Amino acid sequence: MPENRTVEFETGKLPYLDHGKPGSLLDIAMNLDVHLEHACGGSCACTTCHVIVLEGEQNLSPADDDELDRLDMAAGLTLRSRLGCQAVVKGDVTVEIPGWNRNYISEGGKSTL
Repeated sequence: MPENRTVEFETGKLPYLDHGKPGSLLDIAMNLDVHLEHACGGSCACTTCHVIVLEGEQNLSPADDDELDRLDMAAGLTLRSRLGCQAVVKGDVTVEIPGWNRNYISEGGKSTL
């Protein structure tokens, strides 16, 4: 969502495109032509790949401390927020890609909340 698209793939069969963790939501999006912003190249340095997990949270890798620290800076943070570059898919997942994002790289590293 919001594209209302379903993508299917076989785990471990997509080429790794060197953005985010292999098999992450961002990696899958890049392989299957789903637009997901990623200003920092998937290095967990911004929040532009912020997604909200609607279903299948148990089918994602657990968030590590670096991701949780970065998520604290995300606009519109929810209890179901994840960074697409860090969330590795292990089964069926439905996510919403918010229309807004915070890009700390282009904003000079400053946060105005």
